[in-house]
Amino acid sequence: MDNAPDFKRLLRGFLFALLLGTVLVALCYWFVDRPVAFFVQDHGFARYTFLEWLDYPPPIVQAWTPVLLVALMIRRAWGPFMRWELALIAAGISVILADQFKQSLAFVAGRTWPETWVENNPSLIRDGVSNFNPLHGGRGYASFPSGHTARTLAAAAVLWIAYPKWRWAAVAASMAVAVGLIGMNYHFVGDVVAGGFIGALVGTYTAYLCGLAPDGKAQTLPARQ
Repeated sequence: MDNAPDFKRLLRGFLFALLLGTVLVALCYWFVDRPVAFFVQDHGFARYTFLEWLDYPPPIVQAWTPVLLVALMIRRAWGPFMRWELALIAAGISVILADQFKQSLAFVAGRTWPETWVENNPSLIRDGVSNFNPLHGGRGYASFPSGHTARTLAAAAVLWIAYPKWRWAAVAASMAVAVGLIGMNYHFVGDVVAGGFIGALVGTYTAYLCGLAPDGKAQTLPARQ
């Protein structure tokens, strides 16, 4: 159809974003991650409780996402979805997919955490390590990428595309989570950057496939007559 989204253009954007994200993560690994983690530790940012509060929404949202999707499936029996309902579906699917990407990549990367806080994990602050250990597995080697950031950006990307007037809210939520994660030394900067790119890419594709892009309709089979 003439007004279908240009998925070739979207693919080119995806490949560019993937390259850019890889470069930024590499730069963070070599020049940013360790200095920032030590700066946060030396200045005691962890004592500011509000930074931890900023990280609460993503896991909570993920927990009730399946319930939301089931409710919308039932709702569909009474008529076509409105745009905001379709946006909720896209956001819910994006959050779940982004989390699965995070889990898979965390196993592949096997990166240690900035601080020791789970299962006596090796960390930068305690042990001076911040390296990648490919295919290591285990919660102590799952810092990269940030799941909180991936889930947040997955939903934020859908909001960004579906409702341009609310882009400020998407940016504010994304920045709040990033600040909280880095400020509490839960993640390295590179982890957050990687999670952000993963979430944004997953959310963007999901929004386009659900027909929320301004230049196209849902990519679905036509309804039976």
